[in-house]
Amino acid sequence: MLKRDYDQVCSVARSLEVLGERWTLLVIRDVFYGKRRFDEIAEDLGVARNVLATRLGRLVEEGILEKRAYQERPPRYEYFLTEKGIDLWPVMVTMMHWGDRYLAEGSGPPVVIHHKECGGEVDDRGYCERCGKRLEARDAFAERGPGLTTAR
Repeated sequence: MLKRDYDQVCSVARSLEVLGERWTLLVIRDVFYGKRRFDEIAEDLGVARNVLATRLGRLVEEGILEKRAYQERPPRYEYFLTEKGIDLWPVMVTMMHWGDRYLAEGSGPPVVIHHKECGGEVDDRGYCERCGKRLEARDAFAERGPGLTTAR
């Protein structure tokens, strides 16, 4: 595992210490998309189970995810975003739109975020393009976009 302590008095460096490991933001993305169980996330990402277990453990330890039991024998858990995790929504939306703008393969975005209230698309700053309202994570939903060509 790579060293994760940058030893800098810098908020970006400190954020990277928590979020900068490979797979971490994709795990958070999947939980935003409603995947709650280990097997769902593992299947969607195609990540090694030990790596996923480590990432989930770190996100729980950091207070970004909360682990809740849904079965006792054998013990099984679901993962939910805490308020600290939900506060990452603007970061995720901005990164998604940046990727759509600069890295898309021409057929459009793979995922589109819509305002629950009016159905308008959410822009890269978190505003609804239809009604102009500044949105938060609970105000929006994601759906397949035209650029999603593979279904795993």
